[in-house]
Amino acid sequence: MIVGVGVDVVEIERFMATLGRAPRLREKLFTAVERDLAPSSLAARFAAKEAIAKALGAPGDLLWHDVTIPRVVGRPPVIEMTGTVAARAAELGAVRFHLSLSHDGGIATAMVVAEG
Repeated sequence: MIVGVGVDVVEIERFMATLGRAPRLREKLFTAVERDLAPSSLAARFAAKEAIAKALGAPGDLLWHDVTIPRVVGRPPVIEMTGTVAARAAELGAVRFHLSLSHDGGIATAMVVAEG
């Protein structure tokens, strides 16, 4: 059973300009595993975090660091959740997540399906 679906799109150049204007924002949004990725990968992970929140009903109490999208070469992307995000997933009965990331033409996109 599908518990929720989330999609988000990020303009890479605009996103990176925002990070450049607010250097602490990178630390607020991303875990240590994610922070030093290429701009397109960073924007895709931000889109993924937004899409995950949307799939979980977008409650306002989710913490950015409670989701990590590590880089896994040669395999589909994975979602690692802890704390507030894991608790919300459990509350909704979401036990499996499907994530698709893409970036092309200056745009990063993420789609998430939460399955119960």
